[in-house]
Amino acid sequence: MKKVLVIGASQSGQLDRILDRFAEPLAAAGARVDRCAIPGFERHPFPWSFWSFFDVFPESVLGIAPAPGEWAIPDEDYDLVVLGYQVWFLSPSLPVASWLADSRTAALLAGRPVVAVVACRNMWLSAWSRVRARLAASGARVLDHVVFTDRGSALASFITTPRWLLTGRRDRFLGLAPAGVDEAEIAAAGRFGRALVQALAEGRERGASPLLSGLAAARVDARLALSERAGARAFALWSRLVRACGKPGQRRRRPALLAFVIYLIALILTVVPLSLTLQTLLAPLFRRRFARIRAEFEAPSGSGRERLENHV
Repeated sequence: MKKVLVIGASQSGQLDRILDRFAEPLAAAGARVDRCAIPGFERHPFPWSFWSFFDVFPESVLGIAPAPGEWAIPDEDYDLVVLGYQVWFLSPSLPVASWLADSRTAALLAGRPVVAVVACRNMWLSAWSRVRARLAASGARVLDHVVFTDRGSALASFITTPRWLLTGRRDRFLGLAPAGVDEAEIAAAGRFGRALVQALAEGRERGASPLLSGLAAARVDARLALSERAGARAFALWSRLVRACGKPGQRRRRPALLAFVIYLIALILTVVPLSLTLQTLLAPLFRRRFARIRAEFEAPSGSGRERLENHV
């Protein structure tokens, strides 16, 4: 009997439902599945308040995670680990960053095959780079990376996602699509669990090849990649400025946070649309660069769809 750890958590419950779709076929096939939550999200009630949401910005970007909380995992000898994570301000969420930095996590993941799963708005490259580096430092063998993103347009999600995070409402708004990962995408996530059942039965988790290739696991919008890289550089500067004004929860850093919010809104209204328009118009000039970005970040699982019919 194969043993699988499916670990992750989310405030809204969206990532939890996706991870459940991974776990259900495995459990139904007879694998022992331990479904565990990463601790720390209880410190961040959902929906967020305005200040609590932006107050996690500096530490998320700088990777200053709180001390790891208590967690208990039934076993340490898993055949496969499925890890779910979130993106906060283009960075891994603080609970996930804290868990990955824990020495107990390194001991758990050392030598283990890992399938990483992210659910986010649409910009995940920077966060994945950091999660991937931390997994590698722990000695984990990352076999797959599966990405679930908001299917609304990039500009529309700048409205719908903050509304969801700050009010808890994700329904249609101003004619815009609902926030978050489409319900059909969440339901279809079971294909990954079914593919893992087959891979474990064949013992392929002991190898180095991806288990979920050909299932449309990760698709990169290379235009957003350039905007994300520019945003990550700006976030690094702003996070240091805010951090210099005070520690988390201190009111004296609110003026700096408010200045960042104003900057962010101005960026969204001006620079982002202009950047996307220019990249569309100049697409032929960026073809090779876009291809490199897609090759780097769609790996290891890829965006191919050739196995979809076998795992519907």
